Parts: sequence; C-alpha cells; structure tokens
Amino acid sequence: MKYGFSDRVKHLKSSAVRDILKIINQGNIISFAGGLPEEKLFPVEAVDQAFHKAITTNKKALQYGETEGVSELRVLLSERMKQKGLHRSPDNILVTSGSQQAIDLFSRVMFNEGDVILTENPTYLAALQVFESYETKVVAVESDDDGMMLADLEEKIIKHKPKCIYVVPTYSNPTGKVWSLERRKKLLELANQYHVVIFEDDPYGELKFDEQEAPPSIASLDDNGLVLYTSTFSKTVVPAVRIGWIVGPHQIIRIMAQAKQATDLHTNSIGQHALVHLLNDFDIDGHIQTIRKTYYERMLVMKRLLDSVELDGLEYIVPKGGMFFWVKLPSHINTTTLLNEAVAAGVAFVPGAPFYVSDPEENTFRLNFTNSEPALIEEGMKRLVNVLESATVSV
Repeated sequence: MKYGFSDRVKHLKSSAVRDILKIINQGNIISFAGGLPEEKLFPVEAVDQAFHKAITTNKKALQYGETEGVSELRVLLSERMKQKGLHRSPDNILVTSGSQQAIDLFSRVMFNEGDVILTENPTYLAALQVFESYETKVVAVESDDDGMMLADLEEKIIKHKPKCIYVVPTYSNPTGKVWSLERRKKLLELANQYHVVIFEDDPYGELKFDEQEAPPSIASLDDNGLVLYTSTFSKTVVPAVRIGWIVGPHQIIRIMAQAKQATDLHTNSIGQHALVHLLNDFDIDGHIQTIRKTYYERMLVMKRLLDSVELDGLEYIVPKGGMFFWVKLPSHINTTTLLNEAVAAGVAFVPGAPFYVSDPEENTFRLNFTNSEPALIEEGMKRLVNVLESATVSV
C-alpha cells in the first residue's frame, strides 16, 4: 500500500551513530562509538530507593502531572543552577523528556521554514536532525579550539539574520572543546547587538576534570534574556530516567509548555518524583565527583594510546571534561571507509562526517572513553592503533 506521508518526512534522517551501533553490537567488537555513560557507576541502590519512596509516599507520582514539571523538582533545579551562577525562577523552568525534547520543542515554537540557525561545524548530530526536520537552514560558523570565530560570526549574523545561534560550548559533542570565557562574553555582546537568541546546550557541563578550568555557562553571564539553557540528568544519574530541563525567557518557556501539552502532556511523573527524593536523600555531588575521577582516568589511558600512534599528521583535542576525543587524521584518509577496517579488527569509532553542517572533513572521527574500563580501552586502542598505522585508504 502507498502511504500518504507528509512532506515533512523528507527531512527526517536516521542517526549515523545509531546506525553504526546496530552494526557493531552484532559481533565481538570493542566500541568507542556510542556516547554512553558507564553503567557500573549508575547509583542503582539510590535510584531504587527513590522510586520506591516516590510510589509509596505520594500517590501523585502515579497521577497525571503539570506540563511544566513537578513543582518540587523545579525548585530543586532552580537551587542547583544558582550554585552555578544561574539565577532563574522555578516558574521559568520546563521539565522535559531529556534535553533532546527541549531542542525539539524550542524548534517547534520558534522556527518557520527557511529560518536560519547559526552553529559550529561540526556540532551535535541529533540537534541537526531536529533543525532539518523543521525545514530550517543551518549555517556553519568558522571555529577554533576556543569557540566560534567572532569575525565570521558577526559577518554571518549580518548576512543571514538568524533566528537563533545554537552552541554546545562546554565539553562539546563531538569535539570535546571548551569555549574560552572571552568568546562566551563576545557571543553575548553580538547576540545583544543584533537581537539574536542563543540556545546553550549543556549536557556535559558537570563532567569537568579540573574545577579551575571550567568557565561559567553563557546563560549565567546573560542579563538581557537572550539565552535559553538546557541540561539533563542523563549523564549524571541514569539516561533511562529521561529527565532534562530548559530555562529561558518566560514568553518562550510558556509557549514551549503549550507545545509540550500537545506532545506528551507532561514528562513522566514517577521519574520526576523519584528524582526529587534522589536529590534530597542522595549525595549527588559526591556521586558526580566519582564520575569525574573515573572518566578522567579513562581519558588518560586513551590519550596515552593515541600518543603512541606512529602516523604523521594525527591531531586531537585533549578533553578537559565530557566524554569524547575528536581526532583528525591526514587528509588522504577517509574515516568512513576506515571504519570497515576497524570493525574487521574488532574495534569501532564514529566517523566525523555526519557531525558537519557543511564541508565535512572526512578525515575526522570521534572516540568515547567513558563506557569502557581501562583494560578494555587498552585492548581496543591497541587494535585501533594498528589500524591507524596501516591506514592506506584514500578519499
């Protein structure tokens, strides 16, 4: 039967990362491809107790809830953000089904067909999927290790008159880079000068390796209501809870809440009430410190093996936090093709091309260091080192 799909489905694309995971999960392959936290660090007992308490002490946990989110949770979120210099009222917080839904709801209420979004190149793949599904035009801004290049940013603001600037400035996916404080401030100045909204996506901000090298969020520097800030508990509690949040100008959050009503009525009540108990009863900050220490140790193991590669032209960004290495190889190597050799050798990564808005650099790839224990990283990286040193694949 021929089905009458809407024109919009032409803009839906499968995630390259998810497609790769389907392939590599079929065999005995050490995978550095997925952006997965370490399951052994999940606070299973604390989560179990929190859900049990939520169900047995408050029947509202089993009932329909407010679209904006459980009020007690929004108060706790407001308090946690204050610790990061982000002073926002609980009334301006919308609890979402992961930060991914925040990106989607924002896009739904803000973008018309053809509206322009400026972003880095490369950037978060799933955000690009959302933007393209709403038929926007995503324009890449030139960047370096410190963030967007300000001259190119201003030029493209003037030329394209964007509706929004989307950024992942702290331990970003895929590059792991951290914007400098100067670039964060200058971005705000330009956004204020040209009246452009900034969407700051911060799923990895808690995963910092050095407290002294962690700059403030862009939202915490904003005095003019320009920045929407979203984050999630997927990287610090458990991904399956699927609870994120977004905070921003009241008018935008209010319209997003109306869009959420039409989407799923509200984020799951049990998970929200359980998270309230977890935040009250569990030392989540101590837990996050354990995660940081573990991930830092694993990052160093992967770095040591990367440093051992005898291949002229190999470059990478040393992560200061987050979950990823971003590696650049000599220009003649196509990592999409190289992945086949790696999988045959029993190791996997994510080729870099899908993360690009335009002009993809085919010689880049992403490695995840958080989901494998040190011994497995050692073995997997030894396999990868052999593949890289024998790389003869041309673009």
